[in-house]
Amino acid sequence: MTDLGVSLEHRSAREVLGWSRARVDPALRKAVDRLPDSMRAVAGYHFGWWDEEGRPTGADPGKAIRPALALLGAQAVGGAAQTALPAAVAVELVHNFSLLHDDVMDGDTTRRHRPTAWHVFGVNPAILAGDALLTLALDVVAGSGHPKAQEAIRVVSAAVQRLLDGQSADLSFEQRGDVRLAECVRMAVGKTGSLLGASCALGALFGGGRPDQVEHLRSFGEEVGLAFQFVDDLLGIWGDPEVTGKPVYSDLENRKKSLPVVAALTSDTPAARELDSLYHAERQLTRSDLAHAAELIELSGARAWSQGRADDLVESAREHLRAAEPTERAARELDAVARLATHRDR
Repeated sequence: MTDLGVSLEHRSAREVLGWSRARVDPALRKAVDRLPDSMRAVAGYHFGWWDEEGRPTGADPGKAIRPALALLGAQAVGGAAQTALPAAVAVELVHNFSLLHDDVMDGDTTRRHRPTAWHVFGVNPAILAGDALLTLALDVVAGSGHPKAQEAIRVVSAAVQRLLDGQSADLSFEQRGDVRLAECVRMAVGKTGSLLGASCALGALFGGGRPDQVEHLRSFGEEVGLAFQFVDDLLGIWGDPEVTGKPVYSDLENRKKSLPVVAALTSDTPAARELDSLYHAERQLTRSDLAHAAELIELSGARAWSQGRADDLVESAREHLRAAEPTERAARELDAVARLATHRDR
């Protein structure tokens, strides 16, 4: 059993993400090249590979956390990262399918420091491109030739169903004034935790892991995913636009019932009551309103609670990681990626 407290030579989380991106990108591009031209144009723009005219760009391609978890999951059970490359490509395709659709449903006009795909190409082409990425993900797994491919397809499908259920709940919260914190957490587990858990499980499957290792790594990924969502929701309020690629207070402007917002609204504090009145006002919120809403969330204790909950989830995830009996270097690097999920500035 690996002791995560032992000092071992390993790469930093950012080095791991860079390694993952370098390994996955060629295979990802090869897969996307198989799409019809209309889908490929939108997908390549969304991935940051080219502009709306098809000219190559150096746009931000994203962090590649999910592919990194898949590759490290294979190494954690004693397999080679290369064996999990189809899984890594598949989870990145699924993730970006969800982003294309989320941007449409949320009405977000910027992602990764430039206009969203739907804002450039239109709503319908963006939706269709997202659909194409999802079917392509399943095709990549099916065509991998791996003996666990059929089981892996079921893992992907189950994660997508949970992701969609979480997104459905998220959208329904916008129309409700009585969202409970527990159901908001369940939504986040489905919307974010399910795919990170699947990423680890798929890597372990492709790496030849035992069933118990696969399940412990899945749990590790799910808890890291929930922690990631807590931090992402904090960034949706207080994040630096230079880092997030979105305007400050963007989630408040869209009146999203994110984790810190619901924690604040259900805190039974004077700040909660004032925030409820402001959040449900039948008028457009001004910049001053948005700044005050953020202040009320902080006064309620929800900002500190959310960060603390993220840190606790990472500690719980580490217990699952230990139980998986991973190889030492992979354990350290999975732990580093988990810590990056809760402290994006590190």
